[in-house]
Amino acid sequence: MANAHREQLIARHARLDASLTAELKRPLPDPTTLRRLKRDKLKLKEEIGTSH
Repeated sequence: MANAHREQLIARHARLDASLTAELKRPLPDPTTLRRLKRDKLKLKEEIGTSH
C-alpha cells in the first residue's frame, strides 16, 4: 500500500517537472507559476523521501 502511494507521489512529481519545463520554455515565463511549481515539487520530494 505504501509503495503504491510512493509511486503516485513520484508520478505527480514527474508531472510537475514537465509543467515546470514547459513554463520555462515560454517566451515570458510567469514568475508566480514558476514559484508555485517549484514549491509544490519540493514538497513532493520531501514527502517521497519520508514515505519509505
